Amino acid sequence: MQAWIPPLLLLVSFHGASAGTHSLKYFYTASSQVPNFPEFAVLGLVDEVEMVHYDSNTKRAEPKQDWMNKAADSQYWERNTGIFMGAHEVFKGNIEILKPRFNQTGGVHIYQWMYGCEWDDETGKVNGYDLFGYDGEDFISFDVKTETRIAPNQQALITKHKWDNNKAQIAEEKHYLTQICPEWLKKYVDYGRSSLLRKDLPSVPLLQKSPSSPVSCHATGFYPNSAMMFWRKDGEELHDIVDHGEILPNHDGSFQMSSDLDVSSLPPEDWEKYECVFQFSGVKEDIITKLDKAVIRTNREKPTDVTVPIIAAVVVLALVLIAVIGYVYKNRKAECSKPQDNNPELTRLNHEGNNPR
Repeated sequence: MQAWIPPLLLLVSFHGASAGTHSLKYFYTASSQVPNFPEFAVLGLVDEVEMVHYDSNTKRAEPKQDWMNKAADSQYWERNTGIFMGAHEVFKGNIEILKPRFNQTGGVHIYQWMYGCEWDDETGKVNGYDLFGYDGEDFISFDVKTETRIAPNQQALITKHKWDNNKAQIAEEKHYLTQICPEWLKKYVDYGRSSLLRKDLPSVPLLQKSPSSPVSCHATGFYPNSAMMFWRKDGEELHDIVDHGEILPNHDGSFQMSSDLDVSSLPPEDWEKYECVFQFSGVKEDIITKLDKAVIRTNREKPTDVTVPIIAAVVVLALVLIAVIGYVYKNRKAECSKPQDNNPELTRLNHEGNNPR
């Protein structure tokens, strides 16, 4: 089961802001007893670019892109600050409701909600999704096509049955995910067009920590995130000695990714046969970097004018949550027994009245 980590949620694939598919996503995260971490946070992203942020420390909904000030009305930020404050209290209450279901008392716990939509600007096709997670596992999700909830564990069955019986809520949810959300997504893409539809090519240096370490082909500064990178030898793509990394955001809204090549068994005379290939959607020419000891940057060298990209704050949050979720998951498996009956039900926010748009 995949861990719930904002905004790098792995349950929904990421899409770049190129011609084709666009996405609008919101991530709500509530945590209990996590030191030096906001008790509640909300992120809004268009095409994986953060455009709205709120957390319980600042207690303010704030724009993360200049174009959001044009896209939002004058009462937008005040209205959504109030919405997020209310959501904070709801999420705190839901954690308290879930703890006895999992036979828990105190300790670190995380409750998350992710919802949004995708729109293909070429075909007009739209898709919506709505998912909840608790302590590192999927808790419950909404299937738009069947208009039913999916409960992957026994503790969520109570919620599934009650939410499935609320036909008005189901109709509202489907209407939002398939109509209202795509409308706002189109609006945001239009206002942020100059930024969201740009294409930035990366720099692609080779990095190595020590002579025995893998050589990392590191592409950074590219946008959007619709890219591929791989190693090949004599024109043939390699798999067995290559470790592919994920695409991650940089502090400036661009992206980075790495692909590591194990060179421990490669004869020096064969190095010239290897090359790293970066392929960018919509760009015909590949960026090719030859495996050459002369151009590899290592920790043994003095720092150059190349700046190591700083991972965005949302990624730092994600890394903290990964560690926290790992701890929670281990302890929960030891604590959990049969779910208790007659628990109060979770409060579910409605998209129409509690959505930042």
